[in-house]
Amino acid sequence: MPNLTITLIQTDLVWEEIDANLTMLTEKIKAVDAPTDLIVLPEMFSTGFSLSARQLAETMSGKAVSWLRSTALDQGAAITGSLMIKEDGNYYNRLVYSSADGDLTHYDKKHLFRYAEEEKVFTPGEDHGDFLIKGWRVRPFICYDLRFPIWCRNLGPNYDLALYVANWPAARATHWKALLQARAIENQTYVVGVNRVGKDGNGLAYKGDSMVFAPQGDILADLGEEEKTHTMTLNFDALQNYRDTFPAWMDADQDLMMSPP
Repeated sequence: MPNLTITLIQTDLVWEEIDANLTMLTEKIKAVDAPTDLIVLPEMFSTGFSLSARQLAETMSGKAVSWLRSTALDQGAAITGSLMIKEDGNYYNRLVYSSADGDLTHYDKKHLFRYAEEEKVFTPGEDHGDFLIKGWRVRPFICYDLRFPIWCRNLGPNYDLALYVANWPAARATHWKALLQARAIENQTYVVGVNRVGKDGNGLAYKGDSMVFAPQGDILADLGEEEKTHTMTLNFDALQNYRDTFPAWMDADQDLMMSPP
C-alpha cells in the first residue's frame, strides 16, 4: 500500500463570512508547496461554529461545496472539512470530502453538542461516511464525536485513519489531546485532529493543538497554538506491521457495537 501525504490547515476563521473564509483558505491552499494527497480543513470552515443555519446553510450545490470541489480539481488533491448544509428541510453539520477528481462524499455529524444546543438546530447523522484515498480507508468524525469511543470503534479493523475536524474550545484543550491519543491507541490507527485558532463571534477562544498520532499513541505532529499549515506523510507499512505484531484488535468486544452509541 502506498504512503499517504496529508496537509493540516490550522487557521483562524472569519465569523459567519463565507466569502472571506473561502478567499483566505484559497490563499493558504495555494501556498502549500509540497505534493499532498489530502488537505484537511477545520469544522465549519466557511463560517466558524455557528448555529445560524437558517441564514448560512447552503445546499450541496452551493458556494462552499462548489469551491471545495473546484479547489480539489485545481490542486490535484483531495480536500475535506465540515460546513452547514440544508437538505430535505433539515440542517446538517456535514463533512464534505472531494476527491482530487471532484467526486463528493459526505458524513453528517452524529453527536451534536448539547452544551451549545447544537441539537436544537441540526439533525444528527445516522451512518459513518468512510472514504478511500490511495487505498487507505479513512473514517471521518466531527468534533464532539471524539468523546464517544463506541461510535469511533475500529472493528475489523475497518479503517486506517481516523480524521477529526473540530472547533474545540481552548477551555477543554486537555480533553482534546487526551482523547485523540486514546482513539489512536485503542483503535490501532493513525489519528489526525484539525482544530481552529482565534476567537469566534461568541467570544470563545480556540488554541489549535491540531495533532497527528501514530497507532501506538506517539505524537507525529503538534501544530501548537498559532496559524499553521503542516504537510506530512503517513507510512502504511508501519501501521500494518504494528497490527500484525501486536494484534489487540482481534480481541475487540464485538457485542458492544450491537447497542446504540
